[in-house]
Amino acid sequence: MQTPTTLVLGASSNPERYSFLATHLLHEKGYAVYPFGIKKGQIGDIVILNEWPKAGTIDTVTLYVGPSGQVEYYDAIMGLSPRRIIFNPGTENEAFTMVAKQKGIETMDACTLVLLNTGQY
Repeated sequence: MQTPTTLVLGASSNPERYSFLATHLLHEKGYAVYPFGIKKGQIGDIVILNEWPKAGTIDTVTLYVGPSGQVEYYDAIMGLSPRRIIFNPGTENEAFTMVAKQKGIETMDACTLVLLNTGQY
């Protein structure tokens, strides 16, 4: 059975970035991951993708882009119809949360790394 795919928005090849750590941990724990970033690079053997995924392929979007940087992705994220959006620390966005909830998308102000490490993902 294929595991649901998580889109990591703001993926970075910098090992000190939380998006790098989250992508690596998702992969390590067996989750399908779609690391999306504006810069090309790799996270271990995972290529950072610069092409937006197709609608219906993403279960969870985990954000590593601040609120002002999220604006340009609102429509694209909503077009994916994800089951949930995780707003990691520093990415919390009340306006976007309300839009997502109106579309029936679950939202969480949480840390993906903590969720993964505590079995709550």
